[in-house]
Amino acid sequence: MNRALSWFCKITLKPIITACLIKKIKGLENIPKTNFILAANHQSHLDQLATGFICVPRRFHMIGQIDRYNKGLTKFFRNFLYFIAGVIKVDRQNPESRKKVVEEAIKVLKKGDVLIIYPEGTRTRNGEVQRGKEGAVKIFLKTGVPILPVGIKGAFDLLPPGKAFPELKKIITINIGMPLYFKDELAMAQKLSCDSEEYKNILKKITKKVMEEITNLVGKKNDN
Repeated sequence: MNRALSWFCKITLKPIITACLIKKIKGLENIPKTNFILAANHQSHLDQLATGFICVPRRFHMIGQIDRYNKGLTKFFRNFLYFIAGVIKVDRQNPESRKKVVEEAIKVLKKGDVLIIYPEGTRTRNGEVQRGKEGAVKIFLKTGVPILPVGIKGAFDLLPPGKAFPELKKIITINIGMPLYFKDELAMAQKLSCDSEEYKNILKKITKKVMEEITNLVGKKNDN
């Protein structure tokens, strides 16, 4: 999303989202001044509003799937939203597409933009945080841009998978954690081949740590 549209969303949409959906947000002081990789749990389509809420008025990009909603008006509406929001498209069933999306994500981060990613890869079906995939960490190891863990709670209750329209209740809470730099692991990974076992172990280690941080933030209690 370019800066002009991001500012427009901050001025027009953010107050509406605040009034209708967001109950509490904590940790805004943890957001880096420079760009970052925002890694959040994925409860529902409302997560895009919640994470965008954090990023405006900065330039930011999300990664969006194109292997679903491929018919008629649904496809047209999806493609229109992706176009105006600058979404990086990925076909999750296509290995080449998954590889290309990492390359595109690296490009936008090197330009200084923010990247929003949901490491679980798809929405939870039971409200619980699922196992994370390694895509976000692959991007981190190629750029060194810090990972900002975010826990979202309440979005699943308002719009779980299979439900067409959300309820409008102020129950969504957002907890923003401290940025994660993994300086030692990053320095070690830069000396290794991406195909080596040591590199793959670093991927797994960081992914596990990121998901633990997100899970803790989802479970964190917010004061009324």
